[in-house]
Amino acid sequence: MEIQKTDVIIVGFGPVSAVLALNLAKKGHHITIFERWTQRYHLPRAICIDHEMRRMLLTLGLEKPLESIIQPGQLYQWVNADWKELITIDWTKESISGGSEVNFIHQPSFEKLIDEELRKLSNVDIHLGYEVVEVSQDEHHAQVVCKNLETDQLEEYSARFVVGADGANSLVRQSIDADWFNKGFAADWLVVDIIPHGDASHNIPKEAIQHCNPERPTTIAPAGIHDGAYLRRWEFMRLPHESVEDIENEVKVWELLKPWVTPDQATLIRFKLYSFKSLISQKWRQDHILIAGDAAHVMPPFMGQGMCAGFRDAWNLTWKISGVLNGDYESSILDTYFEERSPHVNDVIELSMFLGKVICVSDQQEAQQRDQAFFDGLVPPMPDFPELTQGILAQHPLFNPQQLAGKLSPHAYLQCGEQTRRLDDLIAGHFSLLTIQAIAEDVRIPEGLVVVDLLDKQSLDRTQFIVNFMQQHHIQAMLIRPDFYIFGAVEQRQQIGDLIEYFEETMQQYRTSADYALA
Repeated sequence: MEIQKTDVIIVGFGPVSAVLALNLAKKGHHITIFERWTQRYHLPRAICIDHEMRRMLLTLGLEKPLESIIQPGQLYQWVNADWKELITIDWTKESISGGSEVNFIHQPSFEKLIDEELRKLSNVDIHLGYEVVEVSQDEHHAQVVCKNLETDQLEEYSARFVVGADGANSLVRQSIDADWFNKGFAADWLVVDIIPHGDASHNIPKEAIQHCNPERPTTIAPAGIHDGAYLRRWEFMRLPHESVEDIENEVKVWELLKPWVTPDQATLIRFKLYSFKSLISQKWRQDHILIAGDAAHVMPPFMGQGMCAGFRDAWNLTWKISGVLNGDYESSILDTYFEERSPHVNDVIELSMFLGKVICVSDQQEAQQRDQAFFDGLVPPMPDFPELTQGILAQHPLFNPQQLAGKLSPHAYLQCGEQTRRLDDLIAGHFSLLTIQAIAEDVRIPEGLVVVDLLDKQSLDRTQFIVNFMQQHHIQAMLIRPDFYIFGAVEQRQQIGDLIEYFEETMQQYRTSADYALA
């Protein structure tokens, strides 16, 4: 059997796979995708992308088409059975990435958009109807054997890396003997999507709501835009006395929807019972084989972070895999993938579980005690959203003032002479140094490090959004990773050269040669 060669094989063709493929392909690598289904799943699943993931997608040139299918989030309200406030999260405030904190998205429309972008690229091969049946590796490459499900013919492919984005039952995860760690959350919820007709929307809350009613814990949320129509989602918890058959049928669906909408007021798109779980793989890489997305972690949906977490995996992997393929990094840099992403996603799962435990209460007395604890101020505040805590970050306190290393960096539109450009487009996925002080002439700038002087007329932060962030944190410069996280910062102009030298020393262990150029 002839072995066909490529740079990266991705198993699975969901949104995480597609985003990873588009990222790597735009960096010039040849990507081959295998998916056992012959068509994409046409119904909604995930409905949220946060500001960080929207920012990532905009760097791929998707700004105009993306804006036509997303809705900016408003308030995220958690209320008790009597609709009294327990928790309110304000998604309307300006995020550090620009725009609202959360956006609601119609996943099939998003996948179509990404699919169209991928099919424009000659260095992406998409094989639908091909099931990967074997994954292996040798010292230099990984191999897959796949079966054409139409012809039953076997084909073999070889790549520098195989990435499994093949879901919670991942064959690729199994191939590296990676076990799940179960964090203990489990609940069954019926997920329902509708398109309201005309005036029906006036009975439907505009914001996202978790109705913590023990008689029927319920989620209500926007669900993105499809062909100009605004979709809505409900999620209903299956109660302990109910069987699957009791709740997963159309009659029951309309009974549950009745307080808000009736069959003559909306089109039912779909309904399906899901088991919400909290799982994290204890291994994400073995040499040339890696996993991402649901293959590496599964979480309850109460923070809307499932797909976002997979996109972070893709974003973290992209610049590291690309650097290895380009000969800039040793493959050991991929050890930092698990080191960085696993603690972060574990914290996100914990946050989702924290919220899940608030709503998944079906006992009246327990719900009353929960409500009173909120009203009396006895419930600990919700933890802040996680940051990077390990990996390629400044550890020396001189270069980590106010614990900035690992935080997401701010984004803004810059005035570049006569043009207005996004900062992220200006730095184009490189390491970058943002300053509000001129750099001393004797400071050596490594090849590949993009320097952005935010007070210069060719890169002016006209809105002062980033400048204000830096002034509030009393820093004169910050060094940003390709995935937008802050590597380190300094408080004094004369320390900028030291920051650059410290960064180069940190990266030395991953470099392929002393003449290394930054990715």
